[in-house]
Amino acid sequence: MRPLLFVLAAAAIVAPLSAKDKEVPPATPAGPAVDCVNLSQVRETHVRSDQVIDFEMNNRKILRNTLPSACPGLGFEERFAYSVSTNQLCSVDTITVLQSGGAGPGPRCGLGKFQPVTITK
Repeated sequence: MRPLLFVLAAAAIVAPLSAKDKEVPPATPAGPAVDCVNLSQVRETHVRSDQVIDFEMNNRKILRNTLPSACPGLGFEERFAYSVSTNQLCSVDTITVLQSGGAGPGPRCGLGKFQPVTITK
């Protein structure tokens, strides 16, 4: 019985921070939300949690997408894929969490609107 308890305790010590433990940088709205972003204008993305993704645009503006509900594993993996038929990613589209270790695709989750924000650090 003791070896099992030791293994569980050791696993708890080395476990990575969960998405709930991360702090999403506070942001102030900087204009009206939009339904779509032009993918050719996206410089990079920053997954902040299971529910928040910041899209950094080529012009350095940040568009925050708060998903309608939490997407399990997104904050931990910090990677996602999408498939679109145009050069736009829209609030009606979905993303798929990319799982590490060859576990295959993760949950598929809907996006919200893209809110221009100023990150307050």
